[in-house]
Amino acid sequence: MSTFGTLFRVTTFGESHCAGVGCIVDGVPPLMALTEADIQPQLSRRRPGQSALTTKRDEKDLVRIMSGTEHGVTLGTPIGLTVPNEDMRPGDYGSMSDIPRPSHADYTYQYKYGTKTSSGGGRASARETIGRVAAGAIAEKFLRLRYGVEIVAWVSSIGDIEMKEDVVDTITRERVDSHPTRCPDAAVADQMTALVQECRNAEDSVGGVVSCVIRNSPVGLGEPCFDKLQATLAHAMMSIPATKGFEIGSGFRGTTQRGSAHNDMFVRKGDRLGTVTNNSGGVQGGISNGEPIVLRVAFKPPATIGKEQATVTYDGTSAVLAAKGRHDPCVVPRAIPIVEAMAALALAE
Repeated sequence: MSTFGTLFRVTTFGESHCAGVGCIVDGVPPLMALTEADIQPQLSRRRPGQSALTTKRDEKDLVRIMSGTEHGVTLGTPIGLTVPNEDMRPGDYGSMSDIPRPSHADYTYQYKYGTKTSSGGGRASARETIGRVAAGAIAEKFLRLRYGVEIVAWVSSIGDIEMKEDVVDTITRERVDSHPTRCPDAAVADQMTALVQECRNAEDSVGGVVSCVIRNSPVGLGEPCFDKLQATLAHAMMSIPATKGFEIGSGFRGTTQRGSAHNDMFVRKGDRLGTVTNNSGGVQGGISNGEPIVLRVAFKPPATIGKEQATVTYDGTSAVLAAKGRHDPCVVPRAIPIVEAMAALALAE
């Protein structure tokens, strides 16, 4: 399906090389100030062609509000958002029409639907995430105005290069955007840059991890038993293209600790209880406890690469594929606003 949420509902539309992409957002409260200027900054952070580390596809990704506002104020009706595709090159994919790209969605889409887009990844392309980011910017403004929520994501690892600094309490988007890798540790970021450039030069790709903190979340978000907050967040994050893993709080590393070390001891913090540590990642029993919500999302190496790969055609005939076109050697720097958007949509819902 192409819809996320029930109370705050987002439906995205469009393919990678069609006329345009966008979304419909239902459930936005009325009388909230909203113009394209509230949405464009996050789309500009997501767009291709930002640096030598990303695809060279040149898209401005300028958003237009089609419905749901009047005189810069929301009406409480569905908000329609569109972004045109301008730099399409469907011809780049002609040589791949008979060969399903390894680890891409070509084969599964063809098998499930009996057809697929002839150019690009269609709905499996990262172009689909434009609608998510646009809708997420609206959700984020609502959360910020109503509760003071802050959401910041950053690149914490690329390949085997990982930053060690704990920045959960201090990280800002300005610091994240200060380096093309969107890793806030300058020395580590330079190492990441060298690795991504090495992969690009080898016509290969590399994956990484995006970390995210949600600060000032209200206490009490999340429902037992199947709609726990971490389950909604996992659903949101694992729906992003190229994701392969999700952790909240201590995640898998917490399995190496004993309960006496892992438990978050309670203390009084102003007018509520808080915790000394935050191994729970801001969620206990599936419900937010008021501490920062900390999560991590793993992204695989992009599937479409220029390096020759021995594979087969749709009819099983041996073939060699060297993909043409413009592709990211690493998606994690551009995934930052996407992770932030899905976090906002999950909390708004």
